[in-house]
Amino acid sequence: MHKGNIQKFTEGGFRDWGYELAREEFRAATVTERESWIIDNLDRNPALTVEQNGGMIEPGLEQGYRRLQEKRLCGSEANRGCHLRDAWQGPVEKKLMINDRIADSVFQQVLLRADEYSVLATSNLNGDYLSDACAAQVGGLGMAPGSNIGDGFGVFEATHGTAPKYADKDVINPSSVMLSGAMMLEFLGWSEAAKLIEDGIARTIQQKRVTYDLERLMPGATKVGTSAFASAIIENMAGQAVAR
Repeated sequence: MHKGNIQKFTEGGFRDWGYELAREEFRAATVTERESWIIDNLDRNPALTVEQNGGMIEPGLEQGYRRLQEKRLCGSEANRGCHLRDAWQGPVEKKLMINDRIADSVFQQVLLRADEYSVLATSNLNGDYLSDACAAQVGGLGMAPGSNIGDGFGVFEATHGTAPKYADKDVINPSSVMLSGAMMLEFLGWSEAAKLIEDGIARTIQQKRVTYDLERLMPGATKVGTSAFASAIIENMAGQAVAR
């Protein structure tokens, strides 16, 4: 996700570095969207020339200036005739697809076609407001967990910041913090404990015993405070543990 069409050296650089990293470190496991189009065209018609294939991928390319044509036609390993199928060591269809999308377009995509995306790599600013927009679709920031995971280490926290005006008022939804804890348990390999927390929260919401942020979105719900909501979750967790 980037705005490289406008901010060509910063956001555009972020896009280019992403493809470069995938190509240099994960070549055997990845395929770009453009490469998939090239290969699909060649599968349908092996006699296609580079120029014909390029024209199918980018209609009107022949009208572009010469340097642009050369860059777009020769910029892909598939179009240079390097045998990517051999390099990938397996079917192209089994590889991880890498695409890039303009930032404003992604906002529409996460609303209308969210199932087409698994991971969104963004810069800090784009990721910040996009994650809040995504959180709104699952109940708001009170529900969205967060993590920062590196090579063997992880930090887990709610996606929202502090809200001093709500301190000691017993009204805020604690699910974001609790689900972040569940993610930490998953990271540590304690999947059963993580599932217990997730199911406890889900069951409590199904019972419509929720904090104010969810209550206003759920007709017929009963509004409870933070502590009462947490107690209901613990109650449901205990019930599940006994059932198991």
